[in-house]
This record gives sequence, structure tokens and C-alpha cells, in this order.
Amino acid sequence: MTDTDQTPTKAPTRLQRWADSDFFYLFKRSPVAIVSFAVALILVLSAVFAPLIAPYNPFDPASLNLMNGFSRPMTPNAFTGDSFWLGTDDQGRDVFSTILYGMRISLFVGVAAVLFAMVLGISLGLIAGYVGGWTETIIMRIADVQLTFPSILVAMLIFGIAKGVTPIEYRDQMAIWVLIIAIGLSDWVQFARVVRGATLVEKSKEYVQAARLIGRSSPAIMVKHILPNVLSPVLVIATISLALAIIAEATLSFLGVGAPPTQPSLGTLIRIGQGFLFSGEWWILFFPACTLLALALSVNLLGDWLRDALNPRLR
Repeated sequence: MTDTDQTPTKAPTRLQRWADSDFFYLFKRSPVAIVSFAVALILVLSAVFAPLIAPYNPFDPASLNLMNGFSRPMTPNAFTGDSFWLGTDDQGRDVFSTILYGMRISLFVGVAAVLFAMVLGISLGLIAGYVGGWTETIIMRIADVQLTFPSILVAMLIFGIAKGVTPIEYRDQMAIWVLIIAIGLSDWVQFARVVRGATLVEKSKEYVQAARLIGRSSPAIMVKHILPNVLSPVLVIATISLALAIIAEATLSFLGVGAPPTQPSLGTLIRIGQGFLFSGEWWILFFPACTLLALALSVNLLGDWLRDALNPRLR
């Protein structure tokens, strides 16, 4: 048989290349990463499809029955005979349904805050590393000053100022967005420091010098040439920051300065349940707290594995 009679070999598909990659190989050999990814995926999908999964809409007053209040998990209510998987709270709301809907608020705030912090931090880090001079000095000194304060205190300060300047009639409507901005402004520093350090290394390489010689503008060089080469550590930071942002949102809501009562998050549910812990209604606090722990821990462990998997020195 001649070479012309041989069937040409098909190029591997994108899925096949992904399956044969070192990244997927490391993922398959890490039980912690697999379990963390599975738990995070289940919780995220449960929150996204909460209207389809939740047996009740806990935020619809017309569907609530105060007679179902304080029903124990998997135990028929003494007055109505209704049974709930995880019990009910003081208002008769199904705890399982409130967790699913509350998790949507927590995830939305966490993801939006990380995206805001990432965009702000990457932009300032690129400018500081590429431009240098007084611009770099001012940006990094602001970052250094902010690092001297705990991020949760910075978020509380920003939230308080923003809420104070917001008209009273719009405070509940704007509370979620104010919370996102507050958490995002408290977390941009780590993105800026990492991107600035990577930019200082990349801007002295030959491909950047070549882009300057052909007349590329500075914004084009930063966005099209330098940015793609500094995104690997940013992805790791974003994953870990997501867990921290979810915890920050829960902390602020637990302290009563987060999500409004009309849109309770996991932190708000924990704050509500804490008031009934010592009166015997333990499930109102226990199940939302376990959900928050599972969500934050799975994302954090996944971020730790991602950091090691993308580090060529640890391979």
C-alpha cells in the first residue's frame, strides 16, 4: 500500500485535546479537586434552578402559613399536618426553599463583587506596571494603605457611606448593588499587585518591544499583548476570592448591614436562625450554616488546587 492510499489522520477535537491535557490529568488524580468541584457544581446548579427545585417560594407572602412556623425537619406540623424536609422558620417558610433562594443572592453578590474587583484591579495593575513613575507610586501606595485595614472593615465603611448617600426610598432596591461595590472595592488590591508584578516582567520582553516598534499604542499593547500573559495567576486569585467574597457577604448580612430582609441571603438566614438557636429550633440556623460552609469550602479547596495545578514548579 502506498502513502497515497492511507487514510489521513483526523485532527483531535477540542474535547480530545482537553482530555489529553496535563490540566485534566492532574484533575483526575486529585480526589479533593473532584469532590470540591462536584459539591460546588451541585450547589451552584441548585441555586440557579431554585424556582424549579424549591417546593415553595419563600418570598411570596401569599404562599406562607404562619401555622406552619417552627415545624421540625421531616415531622408533620401539629396544626396543619404539613411536613418539610428541613423544617420551617418562625414565619412558616420552608427552610430548604429559603436556602436555595438565599444561595442565589450569596452567589450573585460573590461573583459580581469578584468580577468588579478583578476588572478594577487588573486595570490599575496594568497601568501601574506599564506606565510606572508617579502613576505607579500613587496606585501602589493606595493599595498599601488599604492592606493595613481588614477587608471586612473596609467593606463595612464603604457600605455605610454608600447607604448614607442613597435616598431612603431606594435603599432596599440598591442594597445588593451597594454590597457588591463595597466588597469589590475591598478586594481589588490583590489583583492589582499580582498584575503589576507580572506586567513589570512582561513589558521588557521582545514581543512588547516589537509591538512598540510597529507603532502599537500603549492601551493596545497592555490589552492585546500583556494582559493574556498575566491571566493565569489572576484566575487563581479570582477563584479563591470568590469564597472570601461569599463569606464577606454572609458576614455583612449577619451583622445586619448586607442584603435587605426582602432578599435574604445565607448570611441573613443565619442571623435569623441565631435568634432561635437556644430556644430549641436549631435547624433554622444549622442547615443554612452548613450550606454556607460547604459552598465556601468547596470553592476555596478548588482554588487551592487550581493554584498548584497552574504552578509549573509544583508539577
